Amino acid sequence: MQAYKFALDPNAGQEQALRSHCGAARAAYNWAVSWVTASWWQRKAEASYGIGEEELTPWRSWSLPALRKEFNRVKTTGPRFADWWHENSKEAYNTGLANAAAAFDNYARSKQGKRNGARMGVPRWKPKRKARLACRFTTGTIRIEPDGRHVSLPRLGTIRTHEPAVKLLTRIRAGTARVLSATVRHERGRWFVSFQVETAREITRVNRPDFAVGIDLGVKHLAVLADSSGEIRYEPNPKHLDGALKLLRFHCRRASRRQGPDHRTGQKPSKRWEKANAERNKIHHRVANLRTDALHKLTTRVRAEYGTVVVEDLNVAGMLRNKRLARHVADAGFGEIRRQLTYKGHRNACRTVVADRWYPSSKTCSNCGAVKAKLPLHVRVFTCDGCGLVLDRDENAARNLVALVAACITGTGVAGDQGANTAPKPRGADCKTRHQRPDRNTGRGGRAGGASLPHPRQKEAGDRRQDTEAQPALG
Repeated sequence: MQAYKFALDPNAGQEQALRSHCGAARAAYNWAVSWVTASWWQRKAEASYGIGEEELTPWRSWSLPALRKEFNRVKTTGPRFADWWHENSKEAYNTGLANAAAAFDNYARSKQGKRNGARMGVPRWKPKRKARLACRFTTGTIRIEPDGRHVSLPRLGTIRTHEPAVKLLTRIRAGTARVLSATVRHERGRWFVSFQVETAREITRVNRPDFAVGIDLGVKHLAVLADSSGEIRYEPNPKHLDGALKLLRFHCRRASRRQGPDHRTGQKPSKRWEKANAERNKIHHRVANLRTDALHKLTTRVRAEYGTVVVEDLNVAGMLRNKRLARHVADAGFGEIRRQLTYKGHRNACRTVVADRWYPSSKTCSNCGAVKAKLPLHVRVFTCDGCGLVLDRDENAARNLVALVAACITGTGVAGDQGANTAPKPRGADCKTRHQRPDRNTGRGGRAGGASLPHPRQKEAGDRRQDTEAQPALG
């Protein structure tokens, strides 16, 4: 499965149709959320009156077939959709219903402890001014025109692409690719279409398949690479956002002096504010595009050279809570680097080793293995008290990461976990020290509908495949 993404150049009528389809998807999502949660609030109100469990309002299923059946019943008779539902493709409404079903599934799995990651809350409405514009097409006319410069989508017709789509068209004609779905999305001030394609890819042999490389990510240098042959390379941090801050400050001040929108009072923005805001957003979009291009070039270059890549399991969300480093960490894109290295390694049938989060790569001497008790962030040079090694701390961490490949346990894919005989790390760094927050619903009477999910739905929640589940770290 692979995605091909192309920028679009729609005319005024086509852009209006695109926004209409995305708005229809949002409206269908909000309807599904309201329809399901209405039974929850009704059950809670009835329970407060002393009504027994067997006499309460039945649970409403949030499975996609159930939502489709009910939506098809109300769309022609209900005042909310009756006047305009026929203006858009059925795929727009199916997009919203599918997203709602997935959101309730994620909530159910998180509530039952079957979903990794942060806890998911009850699905809520998507407001018009904050919702992302997106719509997915799975049936109907989805194709690339023979000229390679136009795409055809259901009800939207033929839309010109900003860039040629000949690469995908050639694969389709050769029979090595088959389009499964298409998703239109508005991001960074442009419209894009992404084709989900089932394709036959030939494994590309890397230049040095028997060599491993350890990558230490940082702010001073974006990445320090140490391979198993002893070569050290420093990748400079482009700092695209820092280079645009002066210009951004100017445009932010200018937009602040205009009459902007106020959603509390219903004030509409002025034309001068809209123009200033568009120029400010253009700078943000350029910075994001430069960052994406740089990260893709770095990860592609690394994956085309080495057969094994060792990376750290960084707590990026926790690093973003540091007000002094948050802007620099977000500008570097640590999480995106690891994501790209992982999926690009799968393409080349190469291995990705993820070091344990509590492995002290910066505190460990790469020469003798001694571990420091403390190493503050402002200390940029590592000095070993045992053997006297003096080395840049990022280079020392990269050397330790590449040395973990031989000690990696096959099957777990997590380096640094070297068995029960390993001495514990200093200051309890091999165990979590922060307590988990208690359940929000404990002692508060539960959420709407009661403290437990409907029993029939508890079984249905496990049927849908979740793309957000944790992937194996060793590929």
